[in-house]
Amino acid sequence: MTAINHTIGPEDAGRTLEAMLRRLLPGHSWEQVRKVVAARRVRLGRPPAVDLCMDSARRVHAGEMVQINERSAPPVARPGGLVIRYLDSQVVVVEKPSGLNTVRHPSERQWHSSRRELVPCLNEVISRQIANTGSRISGVDPRARLRIVHRIDKETSGLVVFARTVDAERALGAQFRDHTVKRRYLAIVTGHPNSGTIKSWLLRDRGDGRRGSGATDGIGKEATTHLTVLERLNGFSLVECRLETGRTHQIRIHMAELGHPVCGDPVYHLRLNGGILPDPSGAPRLALHATELGFVHPRTEEFLGWNMPLPPDLEALLSALRTGGRGPGRGLIHADGNEHADSMDDD
Repeated sequence: MTAINHTIGPEDAGRTLEAMLRRLLPGHSWEQVRKVVAARRVRLGRPPAVDLCMDSARRVHAGEMVQINERSAPPVARPGGLVIRYLDSQVVVVEKPSGLNTVRHPSERQWHSSRRELVPCLNEVISRQIANTGSRISGVDPRARLRIVHRIDKETSGLVVFARTVDAERALGAQFRDHTVKRRYLAIVTGHPNSGTIKSWLLRDRGDGRRGSGATDGIGKEATTHLTVLERLNGFSLVECRLETGRTHQIRIHMAELGHPVCGDPVYHLRLNGGILPDPSGAPRLALHATELGFVHPRTEEFLGWNMPLPPDLEALLSALRTGGRGPGRGLIHADGNEHADSMDDD
């Protein structure tokens, strides 16, 4: 079967993915189109962020693109025993893998449990894990729900903290609002930026439907990133980003606006004028990792801190770039804006 790319029009908005697939795959039964989804052959989303979709009941929206591929995507890693770095009656600190949302979108909260299993999220997986072990941990109530005080992007890996009581939620929330939480990220970016401090005012829409910095100081949300170059590679750099503020996509926006986007970023490689910031890294995913987290414990008032090294996929990318190679990504974004296959790939 030839691969299919189809943009959802207003007349089809609100249909389920499986209903769209039946239209796009004449002769396929309902069971057959569900098997196409289960085989990891379907991607769905608003370009350029067209992600693998395993939920055939997902509603589609106008402007989104449905991609039906000839071959299956690699198996999706199912979260099992995630690493819990710290757990007591007030907080839990965990290592989030890439590909897992921190929390569930509000529109998904009423989903049946079987549907939730298709699209797991970090807080639910960790809640179950705590419930299975909590009776053996002194001072931990396994029934306490996790309370959200911050989140990191789906494709970003790294350290995340959840509150386990109302008091802890308030105390941690105040620290995040006051920008006293210690947060340090590692990123692999294109080119060779200089160390320094990046400050701008972020808007929800920079003019093309994406977040970005505004042209006028004081309009938008102030965002400050302290950038340190750790290693210069052939055409790439390993950088450290310390957040003074924590705005949505802050690091990704700031690096792209410097002309050095995070490798593997599917959104911010696009300039405001429609131009392309090339990324020949072959990054398997967004090369961004929350490597350090520290805060004052809400009850003991002791400062606690953790570090998490780069996960294996980003270490492998870094090693490849050090030797002049590239990562295992399936395509390269070049200056012409097209995705180019690499003859070294098996497919």
